[in-house]
Amino acid sequence: MAGAESSKPRWSAPGSQFVAGASKTQPRPSLRHLIRIAVQFSFELVQTDGLARLGRLHTAHGSVETPVFMPVGTQATVKGLTPEQVRGTGAQIILGNTYHLALRPGDELIAELGGLHRFMHWDGPILTDSGGYQIYSLALSRRIDDRAAVFRSHIDGALLELSPERSMAIQENLGSDIAMCLDECPPFGTSPEYLREAVRRTISWAERCRASHRRRDQALFAIVQGSTDAELRRQCAAALVGMDFPGYALGGFSVGETPVQMMTVLQPSALALPADRPRYLMGVGRPQDILMAVSCGLDLFDCVLPTRNGRNASAFSMEGPLRLRNARFKRDPAPLESGCQCYTCRYFSRAYLHHLFLAGEMLGPTLLSLHNVAFYVRLMAEIRLAIRERRFADYRSVRLAQWGAAT
Repeated sequence: MAGAESSKPRWSAPGSQFVAGASKTQPRPSLRHLIRIAVQFSFELVQTDGLARLGRLHTAHGSVETPVFMPVGTQATVKGLTPEQVRGTGAQIILGNTYHLALRPGDELIAELGGLHRFMHWDGPILTDSGGYQIYSLALSRRIDDRAAVFRSHIDGALLELSPERSMAIQENLGSDIAMCLDECPPFGTSPEYLREAVRRTISWAERCRASHRRRDQALFAIVQGSTDAELRRQCAAALVGMDFPGYALGGFSVGETPVQMMTVLQPSALALPADRPRYLMGVGRPQDILMAVSCGLDLFDCVLPTRNGRNASAFSMEGPLRLRNARFKRDPAPLESGCQCYTCRYFSRAYLHHLFLAGEMLGPTLLSLHNVAFYVRLMAEIRLAIRERRFADYRSVRLAQWGAAT
């Protein structure tokens, strides 16, 4: 039992840097030392401004300044963009999908070829989800019990069984820097009885993920569920915090509830999590929602909106959205967004982008996706600067008023 006890993560005193695997009695290690020790993950809470938090994640593949947005690379690619283009936006960390990569090309093949970083030519940090979202999104083609979720592949109809243990094995094969516990994400409007059952299963699966997770160079985050029931989310968070994970996520949002319903429970849910651990809001990505979530104390965000909107001729800007198919852009010589230094805005006009979409040219979605990812990176940099200068509340108010007037 002594050996098992010594393998559990230990954390430094609140308010300072904590390191997975470091004893409370050890001196604070340097970043260079952190990269060399067996457990290569730590989080620093650098500063707060109200509930908004400025932090820093350290992983085996580099450090990440938080709050941060993670572009989604579902199938080992951020859709339509090369890794060099994604890096060029300033993106620090990206996300991969356990379910999709297990189906194609297969997690064992990716491991054989050197892991996900090498496979997709991305040398920065990667977070992989657990497959739990597919339990929600593929509800019509799966069955679930306490043992596992069983899916019918959307590719060829073959069965895929995803248990907590299998989810851990897939993510360990992928070699991501941050792995997520398998959870059950119930849709909004689920009956209270089933919602409680999904939370119970999420907690039970987190225990099994914790027990089966083996990679010491990979941090494992737990996911809080509970829909818009604040008390149920508090209970779920308390049970997961008792297991002492390196980080925590809030899942089960953007699944049918309104933004107002989400915001009602977001702050108490965030405050139920330890202040010295990173907090990740899963799948919520509208700029205005990110601003509100940062003000509740959330640190990490992901969403498919930048590239999905880019493929559909919709661009984000600090002045509000632009729909490039609109005829008003036909003769517009201006850059997509004045002041933006991304490749798209430096070299191409709105008129040219409008032409690409009307002509059905594949360069159009690429250029707009590139700009949208750069927009999110720039937004997060502005948020971090506002927190550092202790003016985040004013920054949020100005941006929300700006976007409200533009929609």
